[in-house]
Amino acid sequence: MGRLLNYRTATLVVALLATMVASAFSANFYDEFDLTWGGNRGKIFGGGRMLSLGLDRVSGSGFQSKKEYLFGRIDMQLKLVAGNSAGTVTAYYLSSQGPTHDEIDFEFLGNETGQPYVLHTNVFTQGKGNREQQFYLWFDPTKNFHTYSIVWRPQHIIFLVDSVPIRVFKNAEQLGVPFPKSQPMRIYSSLWNADDWATRGGLVKTDWSKAPFTAYYRNFNAAACTVSSGSSFCDPKFKSSFTNGDWQVGNELNAFGRRRLRWVQRYFMIYNYCADLKRFPQGFPPECRSSRL
Repeated sequence: MGRLLNYRTATLVVALLATMVASAFSANFYDEFDLTWGGNRGKIFGGGRMLSLGLDRVSGSGFQSKKEYLFGRIDMQLKLVAGNSAGTVTAYYLSSQGPTHDEIDFEFLGNETGQPYVLHTNVFTQGKGNREQQFYLWFDPTKNFHTYSIVWRPQHIIFLVDSVPIRVFKNAEQLGVPFPKSQPMRIYSSLWNADDWATRGGLVKTDWSKAPFTAYYRNFNAAACTVSSGSSFCDPKFKSSFTNGDWQVGNELNAFGRRRLRWVQRYFMIYNYCADLKRFPQGFPPECRSSRL
């Protein structure tokens, strides 16, 4: 128990430091994003420091980045729909376009009051997804803002929550698995109704008497390479965002980062496609062989 408490204390300190760094470098939403659908349900306010998305019986809402990115670290702080959020999905992801698109997903599946959110992650390469891992969180994501990060490198994709690695998707091209490395991607987010599947497989429907539902965003930061008209520009913070940190050394997780990843996957992972024998009775997809740490 003492070891677990010490770990949680260390995690809290890292999260606080991550929040301070995000606050110092956060970008202006007016400059970085366009509200793309949902009418006035999406709002930018606080001088561009805050953004909110809304969902009611008529429509959800969404936004997308003005820039396209090819590798980098993307950080965003979210505070999710509070109360009875069953049936709702808050999606935050990177994606290219077209039938062979690449995509890196965070999706937050709402739940009834008092029941935990499900954090759903997925990776699409060349239009093929079905690489789901799902987690509970070790905190209530509706009470405060928390930082959700995507580290996208030619070697791997790392999903982080408050600087804690929860998932690593390694480049397994040597096994014949495509990896997202050539298609620039925009950042997207949306709040929408998915009560046909989101909560307990669609058994729990959206309670529209609780609408409107609202999710909040702040402290966006991209230490990344942007692509425009065939040319690219890499932010000076791009390199340091991968060489600094208590969870990595060079391009890989260090021993502490691997311990934290195993802690999350042992105590908070609730689904892993790489362990679903019913789904893959003839053997797991080849990238599962390279996902072991």
